[in-house]
Amino acid sequence: MKVASFYRFLDLEDPAGFRVALQSVCEERELLGTILVAAEGFNGSVTGEESCIRQLFAWIEERLDLAEPIEARWNDVTEPPFRRMRVRLKKEIVTLGRPDILPHRKTGTYVSGDQWNRLIEDPNVLVIDTRNHYEYEVGTFPNAIDPETDSFREFPEFAQKLAAESRDRPLAMFCTGGIRCEKATALMLELGFDEVYHLQGGILRYLEEMPAGDNRWDGECFVFDTRVAVDRDLAEGGYVQCHACRRPLSTEDLASPDYKEGISCSKCVGELDEDRAARLEERAKQIELARRRGDSHIGPDAGSGGPEGVQPK
Repeated sequence: MKVASFYRFLDLEDPAGFRVALQSVCEERELLGTILVAAEGFNGSVTGEESCIRQLFAWIEERLDLAEPIEARWNDVTEPPFRRMRVRLKKEIVTLGRPDILPHRKTGTYVSGDQWNRLIEDPNVLVIDTRNHYEYEVGTFPNAIDPETDSFREFPEFAQKLAAESRDRPLAMFCTGGIRCEKATALMLELGFDEVYHLQGGILRYLEEMPAGDNRWDGECFVFDTRVAVDRDLAEGGYVQCHACRRPLSTEDLASPDYKEGISCSKCVGELDEDRAARLEERAKQIELARRRGDSHIGPDAGSGGPEGVQPK
């Protein structure tokens, strides 16, 4: 069984019609996952038999008359990290809050892993982590700037402040799989930066291709499925995910008195309203009862993972 993550920025004339047809094609091939569809393109992660995923790609390429084949990031799995198949219609396939920013028309310069290493060693280059703060905490590159965002929608505010202070500096930008920094570099070019680079294929391709002795990554990398995070060898890491807020939790977080399995963690305990807390507590009880019976239990609030840019809730 394989997991394939993919995206493409393009002008999609009938997103609603494409969404309906795409859902049907995925279900026919018994695929699980999440695909986002918008006027600016598509962004998804699916799991299933490799031949079925490749049939899906072939269908998309023919349907949209793509000049270049879909590139995907492939991983082997023993169990599906998704629990259903959802194709969702959105305003953006990665939510920046700026649907007018179109990377397929203008974006930054792609760089390989070797070029990236040279860039981030240049003291004049600003290294920008375009991901969210909870991802930055799990792992990042040396000297990377944390935009301190809770969602990608907050990134434009950070970008405007950076442009006011450092528009003349070269930028090296990165994200998990490439989609967020592709859109972020397009935004930076609009804001007046002249020299903008982004890591092709994102962190995950870098970890896959970079020899251990040249690997500059520090920590683990948050991913948008039930693995939560992967280490430098792309093996499942040491984090779990809070069921309530979907943030990654370290062993220290699990030791906090505010952590209640299936209900809350120290990062969200003050954010839950009474109704939500009561539902989560009831679900936790049902899971425990199911465990005692030897059954599995997936409640209505169970997470299903998703492509990069789908924010934890």
